[in-house]
Amino acid sequence: MLRGRRHECAALDALLQRIRVGESAVLVLRGEAGIGKTALLEYAAGQAGGCRLARAVGVQAEMELPYAGLHHLCAPMLDGVRALPSPQQEALEVAFGLREGSAPDRFLVALAVLSLLAETAEAQPLVCLVEDAQWLDRASAQVFAFVARRLLAERIAMVFAVREPCDPDALAGLPELRVEGLATAEARSLLESAVPGRMDARVRDRILAETRGNPLALLELPRGLTPAELAGGFGLPDARPLANRIEQTFRQRVASLPPDTQRLLLTAAAEPLGDSSLLWNAATRLGIGGDAGRPAEAADLIELGARVRFKHPLVRSAVYRGADLLDRCAVHAALAEATDPVVDPDRYAWHRAHATTTPDEAVAAEMERSADRAQRRGGLSAAAAFLERAAELTPDPARRAQRALAAAQAKLEVADAAAAEELVSAAKLGPLDALGSARLERLCAEIVFARGRGRDSPPLFLEAARRLEPLDPVLAREAYLDAMASAMFAGRLAIGPDEHAVAVAAAHRVRTEGPAEALLDALVTRFSAGYAESVEPLSAAARAFAEADGGGADRRWLWLACRMSQDLWDDELWHALATRGVQLARDTGALSLLPVMANFLAVHNVHAGDFGAAKALIDEVDSLIRATGIPPLKYAAFALAATRGDRAQVRALLDFGLPNAMARGEGSAFGLGFWLTALLYNGCGEYADALAEAQQAVEHEDVMAYGPALVELVEAAARCGRPDEAAAALERLRPRTQAAGTAWALGVEARCRALVHDDEAAYRASIEHLERSRAAVDLARSRLLFGEWLRRAKRRTEARELLRAAHLDFSRIGAEAFAERARRELLATGETARRITPDLRDVLTPQEVQVARLARDGNTNPEIGAQLFISPRTVEYHLRKVFRKLDVSTRKELREALADTVNA
Repeated sequence: MLRGRRHECAALDALLQRIRVGESAVLVLRGEAGIGKTALLEYAAGQAGGCRLARAVGVQAEMELPYAGLHHLCAPMLDGVRALPSPQQEALEVAFGLREGSAPDRFLVALAVLSLLAETAEAQPLVCLVEDAQWLDRASAQVFAFVARRLLAERIAMVFAVREPCDPDALAGLPELRVEGLATAEARSLLESAVPGRMDARVRDRILAETRGNPLALLELPRGLTPAELAGGFGLPDARPLANRIEQTFRQRVASLPPDTQRLLLTAAAEPLGDSSLLWNAATRLGIGGDAGRPAEAADLIELGARVRFKHPLVRSAVYRGADLLDRCAVHAALAEATDPVVDPDRYAWHRAHATTTPDEAVAAEMERSADRAQRRGGLSAAAAFLERAAELTPDPARRAQRALAAAQAKLEVADAAAAEELVSAAKLGPLDALGSARLERLCAEIVFARGRGRDSPPLFLEAARRLEPLDPVLAREAYLDAMASAMFAGRLAIGPDEHAVAVAAAHRVRTEGPAEALLDALVTRFSAGYAESVEPLSAAARAFAEADGGGADRRWLWLACRMSQDLWDDELWHALATRGVQLARDTGALSLLPVMANFLAVHNVHAGDFGAAKALIDEVDSLIRATGIPPLKYAAFALAATRGDRAQVRALLDFGLPNAMARGEGSAFGLGFWLTALLYNGCGEYADALAEAQQAVEHEDVMAYGPALVELVEAAARCGRPDEAAAALERLRPRTQAAGTAWALGVEARCRALVHDDEAAYRASIEHLERSRAAVDLARSRLLFGEWLRRAKRRTEARELLRAAHLDFSRIGAEAFAERARRELLATGETARRITPDLRDVLTPQEVQVARLARDGNTNPEIGAQLFISPRTVEYHLRKVFRKLDVSTRKELREALADTVNA
């Protein structure tokens, strides 16, 4: 048992016990440098008897090289790759450079790693220990987080150690344990064990106060101090941050070693793979003898075995940071010479670039080629780093500016707006030609949009589009679409041109071809000629996206086509686009597309009354957001909470979402918020509050929110005894629904007309139209309102039939506020109605619903796992629970059971 770590050791013991009984376990150890995370990982390794160990270490110098940390962990298991499904096998082998191929998507790589680890754990419980996870390359961190979130029934334990403080990381949200400083008694005991001889009490107390119980600090800070210094307090650590103070003690210990030993340590620090043969090959080129490592090993700084391992990560950083620039360049040059440029061209280029102190076109060109290779393998972070260094080493100013632009674009793709801005500043030094200047202007707009999401970016995109127009029509089209999308996001918070101004400007552009071109043309019509005139071209453009192969740059705008299908009241097209987008993302593992399209599909599932599927997708979106750092996507969560009548959740989402939207300049969030809050209040029968929210929602014609908000305004105004306001809202709604002409649009319009004109025929028409649509919630609402109208007309028998159907529908899908409203209406007719909760939602979790549906549809366990990004063993685990809960024993019985409880 480690000193003062009884609680932490007990947590690790429990984690190991779980995998021994057939479960999975994940734990993230978080704490400052030197707090004891490494010691706890070693404790876990020592206690993992009977288990297979796999280890990886994040290394600062490797952060820009994709999948470096992942390769470290998986390398001993690669003999199992051949057993993976072919797409997973190919993705993993391309990611690790074992074969040539196009860039593998990270989701496919992640699924391959999940399958590889699960297969390995079948033979023996597997313990994965990842040290210094804050220094993992971005691709590896995302894959590790993906796998950790999907473990359930595999015999796998994953323990990560993360140094705090650190930037928000991919592991956020996983089970964690904060490793704090030792208590005073344990800290005093540890300090006294590290100090030979007597220590002055004041010196001891000062060290204890400064180290705050940090074990490494307690052990390292007193080293090198003479007995006199310990007795009197001279030479105690200064006020620099603790990590730097600890590094300084390591530097002092390194400085006392022979020069060749110091240079050998520096070479090892610059070669973070721990490749022993490569280290000694480079050492030979530097004239370092074979005995140079012994003093470092004797000083307990490094292990020089089959693999090279520093005793603590801070030793590496202390050695590298403390070295002279020329010495660092020399060891990088030696490492470059020792690296095979054919087998590992990227690492060769990387070392060569860091051995260069002056501009060198040959080295810069090689870095540019490495960036191209990294992009083909999906390593955008590496590509950005290579391009950045290429720009720094480019002697020609014009070429340097062009490379800086390319590097800035790559940095934006990996969500590093700060670095992109620095590179844009470098590119501005030029000289740039006209096209380069226009590209720079668009990059500036993209940076603004990435940071503010709309408020200031529309005028910047519009100006960039105008400048690109005579130079590159395709880039101009992209900039116009950016301007249009950002204007829609900015909505009522926009500064400068709105959608109409963008449409006027884009109308005169040079035309190109493709779905994106058709979409921009349709949007120009939408915001210049009006809604009715845009229905046909928008529908055609959106259908082109639904039918396209999904490749190329046009895929970037699939989300916008899906968004506009909602504005068209076309829930069939909405469903087709969202389903295709999710399937396309799953098939390719597209990280950028999946959460957005899953969000749209989740909202559609709310619309269609399939709340269980919506909740499962919302959970998946949240998981993806945590893993990738994409800005929050709460539309589906808000729609589900409002339709359910969950006041607390709606309030929480408003409290979280609106201030963040205001900060980002995302005015469209306000339209959605007002509309969905009006929906909540109408569901609860609180019509005055619904009216107030709906009135605010329709103050701006937000795409997606404006038409539905008018529907809520009609109902709220009619119920509040304000017929003129209800009629006015209907007159604003009718041109849109008539132009759309879909069953959903016409059904909703008929219901609003019935409310305004007290028209029985309109109620019946509403139900008839909506029965031909996917709008399950709207259909139940029309039945409820018609039932209420019949009850007030004293036609109780007819009212009961409709109210009973509405009550059952709302109860089945989980729209609890509407269900309670229908129950009260039924009671008023003289019929007793009990509160009904949806059986399936009470019995099965959202994940179990997804697994059950896929099993019902004939998918095998591996096929289900591939679609849901979980292992076949976890699928089997969920199915066992589904069978037990539904009291079935075969898949045939499962299909029969689900036929009565789950929408197809």
